Amino acid sequence: MSRMIPGTGLGTCIPGFLLMLTLLWGNAQAALPAVKTAEVNYRELTDEQLFDGVVEAVSRSTVSSQTSGEIVELPYDVNDLVPKGALVLRIDDTRQKAELDKATADAARAQARFEEAQSNYQRNKRLIKDNAVSKSQLDKSEADMKSASAQVKSTAAALEQAREQLAYTTVRAPFDGVMIERFVELGEQVQVGSKLVAGLSLEKLRVKAEVPARYAQQIREDARARVAIPDGRWVESERFTFFPYADPASHTFTVRVDLPEDQYGLYPGMLVKVAFSIGKKTYLVVPSEAVVHRSEVTGVYVVAKDGGLHFRQLRLGRDMSDDLTVVLAGLEAGERIALDPVAAGIRLKQQRAGSAHD
Repeated sequence: MSRMIPGTGLGTCIPGFLLMLTLLWGNAQAALPAVKTAEVNYRELTDEQLFDGVVEAVSRSTVSSQTSGEIVELPYDVNDLVPKGALVLRIDDTRQKAELDKATADAARAQARFEEAQSNYQRNKRLIKDNAVSKSQLDKSEADMKSASAQVKSTAAALEQAREQLAYTTVRAPFDGVMIERFVELGEQVQVGSKLVAGLSLEKLRVKAEVPARYAQQIREDARARVAIPDGRWVESERFTFFPYADPASHTFTVRVDLPEDQYGLYPGMLVKVAFSIGKKTYLVVPSEAVVHRSEVTGVYVVAKDGGLHFRQLRLGRDMSDDLTVVLAGLEAGERIALDPVAAGIRLKQQRAGSAHD
C-alpha cells in the first residue's frame, strides 16, 4: 500500500520507509567508537595508613637584635615577599660608628707602642753584648714589648667587636621568604635580645604527623610516605624523619615528612592527609579513570554478558599510588568495566534509545 509522506509530496511504501530508518540506525550505532574495557581483579598493593598532618616551613626564623638603638628603616611589612639578602631593618648606627672610630684609633696606638717597644728590645739585645746596657734594662724592654703585644691583641679584639656591632645595625633576609610578623615600629628603641621580625620560606615545606606507637615499627621498616595535596593528587615524599622517642602524654611518635621543592598549593599551617606504607595487602581495585562521579553517586559502567552496558553504583575506598581505586562493595572479581566513562555514557544512551525503538 502506497501513501504520501506528509510535507514532502513524495509517495513511498511504509515497509520500505521503516527499512530505511533501521539501516540509518544501524549505521549510527556502527559509527560510535568502541568502548575500551578492563577486567576487575584483586591486586597486591602497598598497604597504607592515613594520618592527619600539619604543613610546616623548613626554613623559618625569628630575628632578634644583637645591638641597641633606634629603628630608622623598615622597608617591608607583614605578608610582603622578601628576597634573600634584602634589607629588612636598619638601626641608627651613630653610636656604633663612634665606637668603631675609637677602637680603630686605640688599635693604631697599641700597634705603634708595640713597634717602639720591639725596637727598644732589639737594640738592647745588641748593646748588652758590649755591656752598654744592664741585664735589668734588657729584661724591662722585653717585658714592655710583651705588654705592648698583649695590648695589640686586646685592641684588635675590641676593633673586631666594634665592627660587628656596626654590622648588627642592618638586618638582612637569610633566605627568600615571607615576613609573617614584625615586632617593632619606626622610631622604637630596641635592646640586645629584642625580637625584630619573623619570616618563613615557602620553597621548602614538610608535614608533621603524630603516629600511634603500634604503627611505629612498620613505618620505620617501609620508610615510604606520600601527602595529599588540595588538587587531589598525591606527592611522594623525598624522605622523612622519625623521632626516636614517644610523647609521654599521647604515646605517639612524631614524623616529619619532607616534600620536594615546589609549593603544590600547600602553605604552612594547613591540615593535610599523610599516607605511610605499612606493608602489603590484597585489594579489589579498578582504574581511577573508570570511576564516574555524579553528584553524590559514584560508580562505573559495567559490561554485561550480552555486551550491553549499565551503570552500577559502588562504595569505594581510597585512591592508591598506582592510579587505582579500592572497591569496597558493588563489584566482583572477573567483571568487566568501561575505561572511558564518556564513551560508555554515549553508548549507554544509544543502547537505551535502540531498546525504545525496538
